[in-house]
Amino acid sequence: MKVRIRITILFALLFTGTLYAQNNAQGLLKKTLDKMSSYKNFKSDLTYSMVNRQNNIHEKKTGTILVEGDKFRIEIMGQIIISDGKDMWTVIKDSKEVMLSTLDPNDPSNVSPTKILEEYSDYKAKFKKGHRKSTLKTLLLTSKKKATFDKVTIVIDASRFLVKRFSLYDKDGNVFTYDIYNFKANINFPKGTFTYNPKEFPGYELEDMR
Repeated sequence: MKVRIRITILFALLFTGTLYAQNNAQGLLKKTLDKMSSYKNFKSDLTYSMVNRQNNIHEKKTGTILVEGDKFRIEIMGQIIISDGKDMWTVIKDSKEVMLSTLDPNDPSNVSPTKILEEYSDYKAKFKKGHRKSTLKTLLLTSKKKATFDKVTIVIDASRFLVKRFSLYDKDGNVFTYDIYNFKANINFPKGTFTYNPKEFPGYELEDMR
């Protein structure tokens, strides 16, 4: 069975902040997004879960993601997702299949990390009740306009200015949660990291869905 992984992802980052930012949710969010956009690229390990209590769905996967601008590469539980910023190749190892599709900015399963960050810049942020004075600060984000997600929560380690977890809530009752660790920025990726090379996957069948 073909499994399609949601790749609407916001990524962890380390940034230098001020006391004002620590005590102002909107300021903390702005500094986070500003720092994110300043990176040339980044790599991170992550744990991904998708929960829908109404439909009794509980999925959990672990993997690694590499990002450079609108380009990304995700390796997670038997799948490799490669995008050059325009097209996306989903490599399914078990069935030796590759699905080629065009990125759709209006589809939450087909959106680049850079685009989702731009969308978050319009969210209204506030501290979640009971979390403002703790070391781990939880920001509750709600959209000022129609957006992909109704609500977003971000957990930040204020002692290190590091995003530890974020969750995205959509209108269908799905909750997508990402735990971030081993984050590294501005590294040298091998040539061809963000392009699909059929020589890497001999014997795989390519299905063009564009």
